[in-house]
Amino acid sequence: MKLLSLLTLLVWLVPAALSADAPTPAELQAAIKSAQMAGDNAWLLVSTAFVLMMTGPGLALFYGGLVRKKNVLATMMQSFTLMALASVLWVVVGYSLAFGESGAFLGDFRYLMLNGVGGDPMPDYAATIPHQTFAIFQMMFSIITPALICGAFAERMKFSAMVLFMTLWSFLIYYPMAHMVWGKGGLLNAFLGGSIPCFDFAGGTVVHITSGVSALVCAIYMGKRKGYGFEPMKPHSLVLSFIGACLLWVGWFGFNAGSALNSGSLASSAFLATHLGASAATIGWVLMEWIYDKPSILGAISGAVAGLVVITPAAGFVGPGAAMIMGFLGGIVCYFMVVKIKSKLGYDDSLDAFGVHGAGGTLGAILTGVFASRIVNPAIAEGKAGLLEGNAGQVVNQLIGTAIAWVIAIVGTLVILKICDLVCRGVRVPEHHEVEGLDLSQHGEEGYNLEA
Repeated sequence: MKLLSLLTLLVWLVPAALSADAPTPAELQAAIKSAQMAGDNAWLLVSTAFVLMMTGPGLALFYGGLVRKKNVLATMMQSFTLMALASVLWVVVGYSLAFGESGAFLGDFRYLMLNGVGGDPMPDYAATIPHQTFAIFQMMFSIITPALICGAFAERMKFSAMVLFMTLWSFLIYYPMAHMVWGKGGLLNAFLGGSIPCFDFAGGTVVHITSGVSALVCAIYMGKRKGYGFEPMKPHSLVLSFIGACLLWVGWFGFNAGSALNSGSLASSAFLATHLGASAATIGWVLMEWIYDKPSILGAISGAVAGLVVITPAAGFVGPGAAMIMGFLGGIVCYFMVVKIKSKLGYDDSLDAFGVHGAGGTLGAILTGVFASRIVNPAIAEGKAGLLEGNAGQVVNQLIGTAIAWVIAIVGTLVILKICDLVCRGVRVPEHHEVEGLDLSQHGEEGYNLEA
């Protein structure tokens, strides 16, 4: 991106230098600013596409391969539907509620239908990219966050209930949390006037804790799948899940490095931290598997996603060493949550949305308060970095932010499920539909028509 910016500047300067009228200092500054905006905008648009790729095809394939074959299309349909539904909700009112400048808990309606969101930069949020680019980039976060929850109720929720649930969840949980952490004046915003500064670079609290905890509530509320614990419910295609996990890993660079909101050195640092977090977590998870049984591809890809989750809130605040420590711990912790603790507690989180995103997001949010470094991110105020740089209070702030995300997710999800139960006459499909499979009972199609 820096090379692109330099070439753009040279294309403008060389003809001017050869002419009789050399550019003035003011014109040079304008040209430099224009080149920087072009480079930053190009990186953010690429990052935006990467984040959309995380939902479809990334998450759709990852989740789709983990369910039984009679539910593969229904599972993929949930991710694909949210790509459309969440986008429309975001443009109509979601962006305004999340990033409107009003209140500690929720924005106002100034950006309704993206009114006033155009080509000029938004200095408070991103000074070198168009406001519209920022809004589109954030839209992709609003898509994948509710889609993550689908892993908890896979193979047993009505499609109609899913649509209503995700709509209400966006309004009651995602938009308020996004405003509190990232919106100007938000309660937990560490850089724009929050009263409890909580570091969250790319969504540890906003994305992973809210979705993961909501997933746990859904799993407990809806009960276990028919035959769970007695019948085999193995993934029908680890090949699909492997491809999906690889797409998630690549797409996550847009998720985290894109959150630098420019194409400078902070984006490079976040990119490296993201990759190392995933790599170390993969090693940690596989190592635990190897100790207790055999290393598996399912464990490897689960570990990679766990590491990506753990490093997300810290990606722009920590160096390579801290990223590897966080990732390695994340792989171990999430392994025990998914493989050991879930079976003891007895809940049926179908695709381990809580074990990876809820547990991993919580761990990552807290450890960010330990490892956050002003050397990595100079935007952190003097003396306000993490525990290792002498600010123990930041760990307290991270714990408060984590607790707020947990409470909002638990209470909000319970309320939403009750509403969906009443409106949809039950959120769960009838037993015979579950036995038949959601592909046929909810959508009238099959993922694998072997007789054709």
